[in-house]
Amino acid sequence: QKTDIQDVCSAFKCPVRNHTHPNFTTRHKTNYWGMEGQGDISMVAGSRLDVISRQLEQQHLVMVPTSATDDDVRPAPGGGRGTLTVLDNRTGKRYTIEVSDGGVINASALKQIKAGGDGVGLRAYDPGYTNTTAVISRISYIDGDKGILRYRGYPIEELAERGHFLEVAYLTLFGDLPVASHLATFQEAVMRHTDLAPSVEACVAALAPDAHPMSVLLVGLCALGATHPEANPALAGQAVYKTREMQDKQIVRLLAKVPTLAALAYHKLSGRRPTPPNQRLGYTENFLYMLDGGNSGGAYRPNPKLVRALDIMFILHAEHEMNCSTAAARHLASSGVDVYTVMTGAVGALYGPLHGGANEAVLRMLQRIGKVENIPAFIAGVKAKKEKLFGFGHRVYRNFDPRATIIKEVAEEVFAIAGRDPMIDVAKALQDAALGDEYFVSRKLYPNVDFYSGLVYRAMGFPPQFFTVLFAIPRIVGYCAHWRESLADPDTKILRPQQDYRGVWLRHFEPIEQRKPATGDEADTLVPLPASNAYHRRVAGKNWQ
Repeated sequence: QKTDIQDVCSAFKCPVRNHTHPNFTTRHKTNYWGMEGQGDISMVAGSRLDVISRQLEQQHLVMVPTSATDDDVRPAPGGGRGTLTVLDNRTGKRYTIEVSDGGVINASALKQIKAGGDGVGLRAYDPGYTNTTAVISRISYIDGDKGILRYRGYPIEELAERGHFLEVAYLTLFGDLPVASHLATFQEAVMRHTDLAPSVEACVAALAPDAHPMSVLLVGLCALGATHPEANPALAGQAVYKTREMQDKQIVRLLAKVPTLAALAYHKLSGRRPTPPNQRLGYTENFLYMLDGGNSGGAYRPNPKLVRALDIMFILHAEHEMNCSTAAARHLASSGVDVYTVMTGAVGALYGPLHGGANEAVLRMLQRIGKVENIPAFIAGVKAKKEKLFGFGHRVYRNFDPRATIIKEVAEEVFAIAGRDPMIDVAKALQDAALGDEYFVSRKLYPNVDFYSGLVYRAMGFPPQFFTVLFAIPRIVGYCAHWRESLADPDTKILRPQQDYRGVWLRHFEPIEQRKPATGDEADTLVPLPASNAYHRRVAGKNWQ
């Protein structure tokens, strides 16, 4: 069955241009694109649409299903309710621990298992929370072995094929797909909040011209919180989020303003101002309008099929259960801090190259490999733990990532139409080498969403530094859904994990003249930090302080 995305993928092309913008230096060009001479943002926008107009009606894609299957009734998680009998071989005592309907035990039940010593009960050591359930949630579901991802029970494949982003956002936030009147009300509420306060724009303007777009986004989120003191529990009281009106007001603000912040970040290096938001446009359409509208006086409209393509990418990234950044959002929210700080912390976690920044890291990796003939040496380096392979494997999925399956089909058609630059050939050869190597197959290291999304975004004309911003825009929906859910969760407590202390047990303070330098393998001190030449120049003068 053909969908809008199938019509649009033929339109993608990553043009190579020599940019001429006076505020966009060669250094900026190299840093921003990651490759010398790759192109100027302002020229890419127009060139991208030129290509679209020539190719839009020529090609079609067909989405293929993943291994996900329909189940009328969910199998009992972890075997379902029951009890667990524990025999402590240290003491010979037996304990009975309840197992919930969700197939989990209450970790606090382990405290009763004691064997003398300091009198502290048993605890679980779980670095990375690989087998720890911290919350009960109803937002999204993942079965990593089967390659299943569902939002509120809906398979991601159906949502990507038939839904639109704000429709899916409503589902994720409120639990059900909206009827037409509810969707219209939701869209109107979001779109009328798209403008930014001048103080927020001033904060972004104060940043260095080559600031990373994610740094710009983080600063903008912090500034948003400062403009809404009435929504800050530290100022308005801990009960400020008790009403649905106050909660939902912050949610529509965030959904509306993050794309506007992203447009500011996009143009930070181009030397141009983004086009002001147009509240009459759709959500994703308005985002592309702010990027490419230029000086059209409001007349410009992004190509609708390009809008649909990006809309599907947003749907695929809107929510993904208790990942690193969502867990950060829940962690921060448990302290009662304002929602803008919650979002800033979550987006900061997303910035990491092992999380949302992985798609940017994929492009850096491919650039470092350089040529197809260098792949065998790179693969050998990965096996020898000398190289890091980005874009393969996933903490949850032990099958193909269902999102990657959707994007992969889009990407392959995009590359076939737009032509293959050397980076795309390197990516394809790396994928084939890894999937044909028992080392990676036995470890279930399959390409994930980051491997393919970066290539698609590159084909669409976005620079690598902007990839994680494109991830953050839709993921704000998931963060807000979890924030909202946590506020109503009766089990919510301030998160305070335990630790397994292995440090020095006890010692007493000594005067500094009696101390001896620490020695041995565990001795630690500040490493040498050479001063800069500018510092030496400054201190060589008189009265420098």
